[in-house]
Amino acid sequence: MEQKNKKPFYKRWWVWVIVVILLIGIFGPKDNTESSTDDSQSTAQSQTTTTEPTDAESEDAQQTEQTAAPVEEPEEPADTMTMGQKNALGSAESYLSFAAFSRSGLISQLEFEGYSTEDATFAVDNCGADWNEQAAKSAESYLEMSSFSRQGLIDQLLFEGFTQEQAEYGVTAAGY
Repeated sequence: MEQKNKKPFYKRWWVWVIVVILLIGIFGPKDNTESSTDDSQSTAQSQTTTTEPTDAESEDAQQTEQTAAPVEEPEEPADTMTMGQKNALGSAESYLSFAAFSRSGLISQLEFEGYSTEDATFAVDNCGADWNEQAAKSAESYLEMSSFSRQGLIDQLLFEGFTQEQAEYGVTAAGY
């Protein structure tokens, strides 16, 4: 009897799907109501504590106020996020905590989970990812699994959705 060469279990696609689902369950979005309450209380306490400036500091502050243009503080996305955006952002951050993704690859993964294109795009644009760093991590991961030529590795990163510049950066950062 001939036996077929079977793939090791860790090279089967369904094993990785189970791993991803388990990791999402473990590291997924958490309810942070207690920590946000503590943060707002500490912020309120720090805002109520003030010190009187010296005369020199007071004059410097007045001159700065007169010469500096008013600075508008950016609106925090957390204040205006929908539930879908918040959850998509949590999922995006969770994915990035254990795997490297390109921008388009992460959007596709979030869409696969059922998030709308708008929510997925919002999450990816606001998750704070450094796409060059993600390309470097992905390149290192590929080199740990297999051998690649420089151009072959760049092509693989392009296939994943990284830009030409990101792919070249990632391959160089991985030591090529």
